Amino acid sequence: MTILVTGANGRIGRQVVNQLVNRGADMRVLVRDPAKATFPAGVSVAQGDMLDIDSLRNAFAGVRTLFLLNAVAADEYTKALIALNVARESGIQRVVYLSVMHAERFVNVPHFSVKSGAERMIGEMGFSATILRPAYFMDNELMVKDVIVNHGVYPMPIGSKGVAMVDVRDIAEVAAIELIRRNEAAANLPNHTINLVGPDTLTGSGLAAIWSEVLGRPIIYGGDDPSGFEQNLATFLPNWMAYEMRLMAERYVSDGMVPEAGDVTRLTEILGRPLHTYREFAVGMAS
Repeated sequence: MTILVTGANGRIGRQVVNQLVNRGADMRVLVRDPAKATFPAGVSVAQGDMLDIDSLRNAFAGVRTLFLLNAVAADEYTKALIALNVARESGIQRVVYLSVMHAERFVNVPHFSVKSGAERMIGEMGFSATILRPAYFMDNELMVKDVIVNHGVYPMPIGSKGVAMVDVRDIAEVAAIELIRRNEAAANLPNHTINLVGPDTLTGSGLAAIWSEVLGRPIIYGGDDPSGFEQNLATFLPNWMAYEMRLMAERYVSDGMVPEAGDVTRLTEILGRPLHTYREFAVGMAS
């Protein structure tokens, strides 16, 4: 039976697709513009939009397992709830949902609250689901690469409690493993949640130290005040999104995003290899 991947053209979605292809999965991707879709041979492409009900119905037809990824957007919650409703109407019972770590705690951060609401809907609608809860993506650092490399400042307000940043390659591989596990199961499996974290819990000063080592020159930590971070993001992101990122950073400073006991061990066992480190990522980004 078919696995459908939403968000297939994004950073994570594309890697999920590649992981599934490498594992020989029967799969379909949902994209807005098939003309721009460049996926490996054998991947079925469905045109659609998360707010276009007819296109969702067509894409969901014959699907057994859904990978639901809703990008941060002003209408993210509406898209998530519509997708879940149409999925259930289409007979889809098995879901892997990309949420976020501490979704139920960081309630003032819009995309955290959205994902917490979608998690609740998944549970109450009776889906057989894996909830993937990643910490902050290492790949998000690409937004601040110029500030780090050209201005010698690590600008993301992380604080001293620590954030277990995760590599999107690890997220995608765990997602593919869970999709196949649920898709191939003889019966619906119990619901469970997996925290997706990196092997190290990183602080603002610790991240600056890593970049100093990687670049071979001093990089300073910009500090815990998020106002400059918001202003920088607002130069290339919508104002509402820059503000939302500020709210998220404030919670990192006040609360941190620290793994639960056993998270790293569990992920290492699922993947059968060590997790990617932030230093590896920084070396790749700097090269």
